Amino acid sequence: MSTNTLEKLQARFNPEAAEGMNEIFQFHFTDAGSHYLHIKDGTLDVQEGEHDDPSVSLSLTTETLKGIMNGDVNGMTAFMTGKLKATGNVMLATKLTNLFPSD
Repeated sequence: MSTNTLEKLQARFNPEAAEGMNEIFQFHFTDAGSHYLHIKDGTLDVQEGEHDDPSVSLSLTTETLKGIMNGDVNGMTAFMTGKLKATGNVMLATKLTNLFPSD
């Protein structure tokens, strides 16, 4: 995952949407290795690598993530068509667009 994409996520992070949360979003990028986001009480921490106990794990390309984040790709469609694979608390993945709004 390019630093640019990570910086964009951090810039778009909506702390209000993350109030009271304590979740680990693990990303396995087929084209850029693994990163995880630790979202806790309105804060965001981005780390490289694997977390021992993620809340949800998502496997996808960086392009698919970009598309979902900017609204060009519907997350549910990506999931149904196999572009996005999720394990764990899959419903958490639906919160990503609230946590990182494109506006």
